[in-house]
Amino acid sequence: MTTITLKIPQAFLDDLDATWRAEHFPSRSEFIRWALRDAVKHPSFSRKGWKDIAASEHQLATGEGRTYSSDEIRARLNEDTDASE
Repeated sequence: MTTITLKIPQAFLDDLDATWRAEHFPSRSEFIRWALRDAVKHPSFSRKGWKDIAASEHQLATGEGRTYSSDEIRARLNEDTDASE
């Protein structure tokens, strides 16, 4: 393995550390490797997509958001498909 240096704000590092521990990764390095592999394997997933996910998770964590059942999601996806035809 090759070592790299990464500079990030302390607040982001705190979030990163909380995340890898909550997700039961064995180490910060393993979590970062996993995240980078995922970003390389799925480059079409946009930065906006990640921001939307982060915003949704924040809303759920703070009680500002709402969860949807799989049936509700399917119905919404079908509505979008029907509208585009």
